[in-house]
Amino acid sequence: MEWIINQLRAYPELAIFLTIALGFWIGKFKYKQFSLGIVTSVLLVGVLVGQLDITVDGPIKSVFFLMFLFAIGYKVGPQFFRGLKKDGLPQVYFAVLMCLSSLIFIWLLALIMGYGPGEAAGLLAGSQTISAVIGVAGDTIKGLSVSEQQKQDMINIIPVAYAVTYIFGTAGSAWILGSLGPRLLGGLEKVKAACKELENQLGNTEADQPGFIHASRPVVFRAYRIENDWFGNGKTVDQLENYFIQNNKRLFVERMRHNDSIINDIMPYQLLTKGDEIVLSGRREFAIGEEDWIGEEVVDYDLLDFPAEVLPVMVTKTFNNKTLGFIRSQKFMHGVSIRRIKRAGIDIPIYAGTKIDAGDILELVGLKKEVEVAAKQIGYIDRPTNATDMVFVGLGILIGGLFGALAIHIGGIPISLSTSGGALIAGLIFGWLRSKHPTFGQIPESSVWVLNNVGLNMFIAVVGISSGPSFVQGFREVGLPLFAIGALATALPLITGLLMARYLFKFHPALSLGCTAGARTTTAALGAIQEAVGSETPSLGYTVTYAVGNTLLIIWGVVIVLLT
Repeated sequence: MEWIINQLRAYPELAIFLTIALGFWIGKFKYKQFSLGIVTSVLLVGVLVGQLDITVDGPIKSVFFLMFLFAIGYKVGPQFFRGLKKDGLPQVYFAVLMCLSSLIFIWLLALIMGYGPGEAAGLLAGSQTISAVIGVAGDTIKGLSVSEQQKQDMINIIPVAYAVTYIFGTAGSAWILGSLGPRLLGGLEKVKAACKELENQLGNTEADQPGFIHASRPVVFRAYRIENDWFGNGKTVDQLENYFIQNNKRLFVERMRHNDSIINDIMPYQLLTKGDEIVLSGRREFAIGEEDWIGEEVVDYDLLDFPAEVLPVMVTKTFNNKTLGFIRSQKFMHGVSIRRIKRAGIDIPIYAGTKIDAGDILELVGLKKEVEVAAKQIGYIDRPTNATDMVFVGLGILIGGLFGALAIHIGGIPISLSTSGGALIAGLIFGWLRSKHPTFGQIPESSVWVLNNVGLNMFIAVVGISSGPSFVQGFREVGLPLFAIGALATALPLITGLLMARYLFKFHPALSLGCTAGARTTTAALGAIQEAVGSETPSLGYTVTYAVGNTLLIIWGVVIVLLT
């Protein structure tokens, strides 16, 4: 054991990976609905590893933090700028006001308790579950006109205050928005009814939205032998598909077997007669059960042996602000279903009335040839790839960092966004540019995950290891009183946000819940809300406010230090 400890001291990079491994492992454990989460677990493991007196030198912490901030900006950039347009402005105004309330409440609580910049920044980071504040506030503290020892003491207390307040910041926000939130908006049953009404409005009151599916309801391809007398002397493919539409079922004839010959290219005028075998594609619940009407389902391996494709497509400006119903009505969508919509990494409900934004990712399903034709009409085919445009990433962080390093002096105090704030702003702009010109700057979803999660947790691991020796003493100083203050700092902005959404902005209850969760950037709370109200509609209010909240709450890391 002594040898291992000596090696960790000699090679601190190994201590970082030990912290990452144990932190991610512990972060996966749950008790009922409670979990420490990955970030807090990594921090606490880092603190324990830091007790071994390990020194981490060099810029490794800053490098990973810049990667993380750029990835955050890149992810939410399209929605951030989309919100600045007319139809998104109410949600932007709401997010700004709610973020301001978070800052004001935390500043007042810090003032009442006599907290310095370090405690206040940790309170902001933990109560609002915005881990990036740890780095941004630390960079700002380094520019203060105080002694180096005072700076280090302030920086060391930030992760302590963060760890104390983060637990309620996560679990408490989910409880407040999932349980208390609907009551503040008129009662759970009333909110459920309002969500159901909104679903019907978005679906144009069609029965279960034909042609639109959730990811949990996959598109299937099934073969049937025609036996029903309805076909008489023959019906065309067009007649059969129109019959399905009249019965609120969107099913397509993809292939057929006629007199032992397989016909691949199905035309609308193709005649279908008794004894033919056909392949139908569509929603699982529509396709299953058709044997009772068409005829017996058959297992014909040759007939079912054809390429089907699931293809992600980035929507361009051609279909910006168009509804899914409008897109579905286009001729090129014949045989193609929309399985999933992702906006800023969040799944959006799939209803006919759902409006699509440029930069959204639609997941199309169908025959390869039909899907690719539709994809080219809708936007840019965002094929799965392992390649990341590192020129784009490198230049983005460089330009953003240089911009953030620029400072203005007020009263002799240098004020700047810092390189970390600059990287965030660069990510926003570069992510928006990517949505407008998708032929360059591709960062696969898996790579965004690495930049985001690994970048943040590498930074947090180093913070934990570096602050380890002073963490225990700091915890004794702030202790349980800070936990109670953190609970207030979590609850007050959320309750204020819900009341503003209902009485000031007069949002729909579903949007009120989604906007509040988004402005606080708490995805866990969004899940709790959707489970409580039994609807996915709250996510429609989440993305714009999430983009604004992510940006402002991180910048508040600079402001809270200067205020205290």
